[in-house]
Amino acid sequence: MSILVVGISHNTAPVSLLERVALDSDGVHKLVNDVVGNEHVTEATVIATCNRLEIYTEVDRFHGSVEGLSRLLVERAGEGVESMLPHLYVHYDDGAVSHLFQVAAGLDSMAVGEGQILGQTREALRLGQEMGTVGPALNTLFQQALRVGKRTRAETDIDRAAPTLVSTALQSAMPNGVEGARVVVVGAGSMAGLATATVSRLGAASITIVNRTLERGERLASEYAGTAAPLSELAARIAEADLLITCAGASGTLVTPEMVTGPMGVVDLALPRDVDPAVADLPGVTLVGLEELAAALHGTEAGQEVAAVRRIVTQEVAAFLSARRQASVTPTVVALRTMATSVVDAEMARLDNRLPDLDARSRAEVLQAVRRVADKLLHEPTVRVRELANEQGAVSYERALAELFALDPDAVDAVTRSVVPEESE
Repeated sequence: MSILVVGISHNTAPVSLLERVALDSDGVHKLVNDVVGNEHVTEATVIATCNRLEIYTEVDRFHGSVEGLSRLLVERAGEGVESMLPHLYVHYDDGAVSHLFQVAAGLDSMAVGEGQILGQTREALRLGQEMGTVGPALNTLFQQALRVGKRTRAETDIDRAAPTLVSTALQSAMPNGVEGARVVVVGAGSMAGLATATVSRLGAASITIVNRTLERGERLASEYAGTAAPLSELAARIAEADLLITCAGASGTLVTPEMVTGPMGVVDLALPRDVDPAVADLPGVTLVGLEELAAALHGTEAGQEVAAVRRIVTQEVAAFLSARRQASVTPTVVALRTMATSVVDAEMARLDNRLPDLDARSRAEVLQAVRRVADKLLHEPTVRVRELANEQGAVSYERALAELFALDPDAVDAVTRSVVPEESE
């Protein structure tokens, strides 16, 4: 059995496509039920946010599983397979573990370090537990991901990375400050919300939220006494602005040089870019993008916090995979020791038949000696097979051990599997 993730997020798809695959609570439940309907899926849950939709599963076969799960996302988007598939991503086994840990730590968020994703990861685990679709594999994986997310926030200031990113961008685009400026924010996600809160705090004269879905734009605008406008009015709103901040992450560019008619500051916080790089060549226009910000933040406290989180995630992934590989050989080790115990019992029964008058004390001494011999013979192979399980390569040492001794690890598999209880808050 292996972990498989199939998903779509702000890193791979435009907002318009993410909006089409967005699910309410009933939709998430239906998707999970559809996923477990796949014959190769044994466990499943879903992380569903405004910026991502990811299916997490335990599967017994890769190809049949990935095709079926991808088809479920394609159907929900109402897109053709050829146009939809380039926006999907797949993570398998070790890669799936690494991806979830990065997600929980906030490294994969549009607003790096934002804490909301930790709660959304916890919700995905709770959902699967309630529906009975999360078993030992995903339960253990998600519980550890939650611990990793908590650890990164306890040991670093990663939650300050996104605010620092926005503040640095504003300082670069508007050296004289944002106070009194007319600001247009494109997008209504977490990064747009952070940008809006920042310019409001800095004293912007007016804030206009431009978003593809007007209702979401209105919700964000109402929090900061701003106004909202549909994406069709973007050019007109830019013409009235002193500062433009884009956070949509659409495919292709939303802002072209022809739309920028006067001096202004432009901050592009989207990935991929929302703003045509040629805008930077316009007179009186200062364009700041993520590449410039990355260079500016390198070596700063915020950059160091992100680097520290990456180190923690790398350590945690390595530790988790090592423990999982060692656990995978446990059924084989148990089967080997069970076989040895059976051999000892059989030989002692034979001894009883041959020497029926053997006194209890002598029999106990013989039994102890035979058991010591068996334990000493098995000690080195069982220790080594756990060590070798951590080594990468094509050789499966536990399978080799099972073949050599004609073992049936599945016979004792249930003994070694346990559900980790949900962590209390």
